[in-house]
Amino acid sequence: MKIKENIHIVPHYLLQPTNPISVNLIGVGGTGSVLLTALARINHALLALGHAGLIVRAFDSDNVEEANMGRQLFSHGEVGMNKAVALINRVNRFFGTAWKAFDCAYADHGDKAKPEFMANISLSCVDIVSSRFGIASLLERISTQGNHRDSPMYWMDFGNSRDSGQVLLSTLGEIKQPDSKKFCTVGRLPTVIEEYGGVLTADQEDEAPSCSLAQALGKQDLFINSSLADLGASLLWSMFRTGMLSYRGFFLNLSGFKTTPIKI
Repeated sequence: MKIKENIHIVPHYLLQPTNPISVNLIGVGGTGSVLLTALARINHALLALGHAGLIVRAFDSDNVEEANMGRQLFSHGEVGMNKAVALINRVNRFFGTAWKAFDCAYADHGDKAKPEFMANISLSCVDIVSSRFGIASLLERISTQGNHRDSPMYWMDFGNSRDSGQVLLSTLGEIKQPDSKKFCTVGRLPTVIEEYGGVLTADQEDEAPSCSLAQALGKQDLFINSSLADLGASLLWSMFRTGMLSYRGFFLNLSGFKTTPIKI
């Protein structure tokens, strides 16, 4: 008997929405700063194809420092500005969007349940383990608040070390799947906390900021963040273009130039 391939079918709402798909980008440092530009390109392409596009909110409490330039997409003129504000302003001017910036950490105000915390897709690009657990907790709470135009559906987490990293797509609850004779449809994709929570807890990350670009490059390779952002954006683009996923992420090792996909 032939074993059916596991796949995940993307909800019809994401493929032909009546309103722009809401996306929360949590963290706009090394990975998030590149990913934001990728989101703008995805939005531009979707609009050209007759899709309603994306509406993006960026969250980050940090200000731009001299050490950020080079590895993150900031200029001298943006030093001292909030990272989310600087990048959203730039993208809005370049692409003509009306996206919003929030100069705060995403999980800091979860108990207030403000509308901006609700998004169809959440993308987390944080480098502190406690932040991931805070994001997971908030997403779990707001995903049970009933039907809403911005009801949470997916969470894609980006994480990396010096020259390796991973991207993992998960569902926030069960996504109803159609019947299929050819495939085994999977409606629930576990979160990064559910699958790798033990590893994350044991991982002692260095939370101290770097004082210079040279010091920062000792912690993270120059192109690990942008590589993860581009590949993750490609996965997101596949969701909109094909409506069907056989893979939900990948592991990347730049030192060996190796990518290992994560099957559904």
